[in-house]
Amino acid sequence: MRLYDKFSRLASEREQFRMTGINPFGTCIDEVFSATEGRIGSQKVILAGTNNYLGLTFNVQAIAEGQAALANQGTGTTGSRMANGSYGPHLALEQEIAEFFGRPSAIVFSTGYTANLGIISTLANHNAVVLLDADSHASIYDACALGGAEIIRFRHNDAKDLERRMVRLGERAKDAIIIVEGIYSMLGDIAPLVEIVDIKKRLGGFLIVDEAHSFGVMGATGRGLAEATGVEQDVDIIVGTFSKSLASIGGFAVGAQGMEVLRYASRPYIFTASPSPSSIATVRSALKTIAAQPELRQKLWDNAVRLYEGLEKLGYELSSHISPVVPVIIGAKEEGLRVWRELIAAGVYVNLILPPAAPAGITLLRCSVNAAHTHEQIDAIIQAFAQLKK
Repeated sequence: MRLYDKFSRLASEREQFRMTGINPFGTCIDEVFSATEGRIGSQKVILAGTNNYLGLTFNVQAIAEGQAALANQGTGTTGSRMANGSYGPHLALEQEIAEFFGRPSAIVFSTGYTANLGIISTLANHNAVVLLDADSHASIYDACALGGAEIIRFRHNDAKDLERRMVRLGERAKDAIIIVEGIYSMLGDIAPLVEIVDIKKRLGGFLIVDEAHSFGVMGATGRGLAEATGVEQDVDIIVGTFSKSLASIGGFAVGAQGMEVLRYASRPYIFTASPSPSSIATVRSALKTIAAQPELRQKLWDNAVRLYEGLEKLGYELSSHISPVVPVIIGAKEEGLRVWRELIAAGVYVNLILPPAAPAGITLLRCSVNAAHTHEQIDAIIQAFAQLKK
């Protein structure tokens, strides 16, 4: 099988993990009982690794509206947005997202990954220069590669390094595309957006912010880091996903009216089937809930602080920034695998993140809390980590 020979080392490593117990790659959650509880094998677990930040996956209204859409409009559109895949609810959702952000234009995609691919690859063509944070999501890197842009990486969350690289570009900096994220998914830290906007104002360029993990989580209304830091007017395009706080699947981009032209130029948009009616219906419902219930964000942050401080008191090495993503930094990957399995045995499911997915070659036990976790569940997670310390 020479076609796969180049992956032999990877296959061998993964096989070793599989043979020694529960496989961390593609873990099957056999049952999901609620936004916070499930079952892996015979073990009931607290779900603390889901990105379900506002706990809306079992929202009664969203489920009812999704079921109604399934009954009334069928299981799928069977077509792209440019062909037969735009239904009335797709357009309604785009209008609602645009209004939520106070922007003239919004485009809905089939996944968050496709949203980045569709927007960035179209703008970042072979004539473009892109400056992106070194820890950017794979979809951002893939989008830049697909477009053929010149890629310049700057050190993670280092605005001074970004400025140095912008200065070196000279006149080209005026047309450069800067890409950062709101909350970074692995370490839970946030972009220095105020400083980056200041650089953009002085040296030029266009700014795209991926708010996948910060939408619904940050800002007075939940619009994300740009809102929280007061720089929304200086961000050219915001990209996000429906698979985190909005508890469904899909993605979106919001921007100026001129962004509408990308519908006719973006290959990932033109040639991908549109989201199913039931997914669109649940997103529209969740968006209304986010707007109407800001207390969900407060509960989320209360839980994040509770978990972070509890693990910190136990002496675990954590990220420097408190957020709904609480990474526990582990030494060797073998140790990470052992602890991850012992946590499941203790009734807690988190994400095991190994290199190269984890930054800087480290191993992480990535916890993510949500607004539906009770204080008792957060304390149970802390207690499970405490038992491992003993």
